Amino acid sequence: MESNKDEALKCLAIAQKHRSAGNYASAKRFCQKSLTLFSTSEAVKLLEIIEVEYREAESSGAASSSQTAAGSSSAEGRTSAAETHPSAAGARQRHTGESSKAEGKAKLNGNATSAAGAQKKRDYTPENVAVVERVRKCKVTEYYEILSLKRDCDEADIKKAYRKLALALHPDKNGAPGADEAFKMVSKAFQVLSDPQKRAAYDQHGSDPESRFSGMSSGRASPAFSRGSFGGGGGFESELSPEDLFNMFFGGGGMPMNGASFGGGPFGGGPFGGGPMFTATFGPGGFRTTRMRTNARQEQPPAESRSIWIQLLPLFLLFAFSLLNALPNLFASTPTPDPHFSFQPSTRYNVERTTNDLHVKYHVNAAEFSGHPIAAELARNENQPGPQLRKFETNIERAYTQDLFAQCQRGLDRKQRRKDQEVGLFGIGTDWEKVRKIDEEPVESCEKLKTMGLLK
Repeated sequence: MESNKDEALKCLAIAQKHRSAGNYASAKRFCQKSLTLFSTSEAVKLLEIIEVEYREAESSGAASSSQTAAGSSSAEGRTSAAETHPSAAGARQRHTGESSKAEGKAKLNGNATSAAGAQKKRDYTPENVAVVERVRKCKVTEYYEILSLKRDCDEADIKKAYRKLALALHPDKNGAPGADEAFKMVSKAFQVLSDPQKRAAYDQHGSDPESRFSGMSSGRASPAFSRGSFGGGGGFESELSPEDLFNMFFGGGGMPMNGASFGGGPFGGGPFGGGPMFTATFGPGGFRTTRMRTNARQEQPPAESRSIWIQLLPLFLLFAFSLLNALPNLFASTPTPDPHFSFQPSTRYNVERTTNDLHVKYHVNAAEFSGHPIAAELARNENQPGPQLRKFETNIERAYTQDLFAQCQRGLDRKQRRKDQEVGLFGIGTDWEKVRKIDEEPVESCEKLKTMGLLK
């Protein structure tokens, strides 16, 4: 993926620093990680250079260990010559310990040299090289192309393709350059495509389902598979390398090299067996495995659903109370509005009436009032006021008195302004007789309110 290119270049720069410092093992590891993230021609060339320099460094180390062994032999000769000294016993014991250490180092270096020579002597054929080159030309996330499969292939096709390529690229059977990396790419492709969930995520996003740059987080796949689940020390995730995957698939013991056992099916439960399901994250040093127990996933949703219902319960109760309060209004009939009225007669308001309490005159429309339920109520009560008429006339009296209070207040304000103009700022030269007459002038609206007993 293009999103992995920056990380791949950073790993490539780190690999170059380790190579310059002579740390070829770390340089090779970071170079392989760069190819895993994003394959570039620079990384491929640098990896070939590091492998050559690594072999040369191992050869020179073997030569230096031989010289060390020769020096230890001469030291033994000097020790035998010095035995006539009075402290010869202690010196002999000390030199004997040093010579045994030197022999041990020589044996270790000899074993490393023999192992390096065995690695150099791995045989391969042109067919082996062709298989490696075909796989290495694919991008690390082109899983279908790596296994030479179509997107609509089934589970049997995936297992068949992996079995064929794994046998052709296994380090014990293929010594061509780059065979180890190609074998890891094939194992990673099989890990993704053999898992239905990861395959669906890969088909949707086109990237590694467990990569932190992809659209699907690896944390959603399953809980971490730890050694504590199988009797080991809890808290440490086990590592499943391509070699372990190969051994399990082809009946090589069915046991990862770290000692964690798997039950149920050729993969200990996963896409081809019952029980726990294992997932993998591709990276330097192998594949990280995880596990998901189906019974745990089946027990969690009911608990989650119960908690959601408990959280939503207050909302349901509030909705129920609101509905109960709205039910009377929903089924009640719409009240008939009061008749229109006016305090002044006109052609429309042609019938005069008077309220019973304050004796306020008002006018209504004859046709509208006769068709209103108030008229029917008056007819039933023989022109005696009923509840509807009292309510109607109470509204009329309220409107009338509110208007009178407003007029009275405006009249009083006008009188106060006239008095202030006559008095002036300090009352010098004021005609107090005129002020008294202004104060005695009546305000009609206020007088009406006094007559009604609403104003003193």
